[in-house]
Amino acid sequence: MAHIAFIGLGNMGGPMAVNLVKAGHKVTAFDLAAASREQARSDGASIAETAVGSVKGADVVITMLPAGKHVLSVWNEVISSMGKGALIIDCSTIDVESAKQAHALAAKHGIASVDAPVSGGTGGAKGATLTFMCGGEDKAFAAAKPVLDKMGKKIVHCGGGGAGQAAKICNNMILGISMIAVSEAFALAEKLGLSHQALFDVASTSSGQCWSLTTYCPVPGPVPTSPANNDYKPGFASALMVKDLTLAQDAAKAAGAATPLGKHAQEIYKAFDAAGHGGVDFSGIVQHVRELAGK
Repeated sequence: MAHIAFIGLGNMGGPMAVNLVKAGHKVTAFDLAAASREQARSDGASIAETAVGSVKGADVVITMLPAGKHVLSVWNEVISSMGKGALIIDCSTIDVESAKQAHALAAKHGIASVDAPVSGGTGGAKGATLTFMCGGEDKAFAAAKPVLDKMGKKIVHCGGGGAGQAAKICNNMILGISMIAVSEAFALAEKLGLSHQALFDVASTSSGQCWSLTTYCPVPGPVPTSPANNDYKPGFASALMVKDLTLAQDAAKAAGAATPLGKHAQEIYKAFDAAGHGGVDFSGIVQHVRELAGK
């Protein structure tokens, strides 16, 4: 089994590192937060005193961090301490340009690299059912896949460096738009006297069918496992949806692409976040949609 360094033990990274421990890998972990380090220790990981200390002797280094500036900072700090033939994987969701800079940094030091953002939320992280969208050279992806397989159920090679991040932000733009559309449909149905279950039974088997409806329904009842049945506890927080929609808009502007619905979705989620609901699951946007009718 591999010796894996895992840097970034938050709501996603912590459970992901645990699944690597469960798979039999030797995991040396690091996080700035003491509580996260202690949780990882209790879950069976070894804890390093520093990020650099965690990568000493590691075959694979995994980072799961908030933004591109954090990834570049950590990679700049640790890559020179990695051994020859080691692999570094970033599972954060960051901007495409930062991902490309990270790949260039790794290549400069002769280290294979993969950007591998995830989809599936905290439930997927805990259950090892994440989808990984990967960018990097074929050889690096081949080396990363056996490790990623222990944390997810679908591993997709999307192309060269940065392609994983591109796929992630495009996917989440679809997700943000579709969740608002589903929420608007339920809000309209309520005004028209149509029950949640009736709309679900029709739309889930008709042309309105989508993941936001059938798996993550934003109203209680039709899908018992959706956050709507647990007071909209995330899941995937609305603040993170704002982050991803903003990354998509930044990428669209840089690439010269027109994404009017993506822009409007960003504006709606930003308003929801600004109203103090950033910690609510993104499916809670249905509450904001209902409130718009009273304005």
